[in-house]
This record gives sequence, C-alpha cells and structure tokens, in this order.
Amino acid sequence: MTGDGFQEPRPLPWPAVDGRAAYVIADPDRPGPVSRRADAVERIQLEMAQTLLGHARELVDEAGLEELRHLVRELTRSLTDTLRIALRVKP
Repeated sequence: MTGDGFQEPRPLPWPAVDGRAAYVIADPDRPGPVSRRADAVERIQLEMAQTLLGHARELVDEAGLEELRHLVRELTRSLTDTLRIALRVKP
C-alpha cells in the first residue's frame, strides 16, 4: 500500500489501447475481474515460456539460420513477458 491508503498500481500483461503500459489498482485480498484475468494471462505466458525453452533446447544444435532467428524473436518476447511478471512480484 502507498502512504495514502491506495494499493500500488499493478502493471497488466497487456498494453492499453494506445500501446502504453496499462495498470490496475486492486485489493490483493479481494482481486477483481481485471486482476484475475491478469493472473490467468500471466500463468499462460509463463507456461508458454517453459514450452518455448524446451523447444529451444531441442533445436539449438540442429536448427538452420531462419529457425534460429525465429527462435530468438520468440525467446525475446517470452523473456520480456517473464521479466515483467517477475519484477512485479516483490520478495
């Protein structure tokens, strides 16, 4: 919570309509529909990252240049999502 009684804004795993970062302010003890949807999207993003990493491990030694470029693009996208989620969670 901030000093004025409001919750810290939570970054959402999707952009606002104008492409900028989107946030929600919610009570972590009583998450609303936007927070629950964000949790679900983040779970899917983490599952996709895990699957992509498995594919990368299989392909790294045998993939051609185009396949590796595609893999790097997808890994970069996935790592960006994963870092955003990880940086939101405070120890």
